[in-house]
Amino acid sequence: MAEDQPAPDGPPFAECVLCREPTEYPESHRGITLCPRCTWQEAARTACTG
Repeated sequence: MAEDQPAPDGPPFAECVLCREPTEYPESHRGITLCPRCTWQEAARTACTG
């Protein structure tokens, strides 16, 4: 494993559907998975459209 890559803590995590970064959800999670950054950006986008 490369030095700049943190070691995974726990089960394999699902990739974010927008940026492909690891999320807080396990790979077995059903539905759309977003990383914390993309979750925040999506929340800001939907809050501004209403």
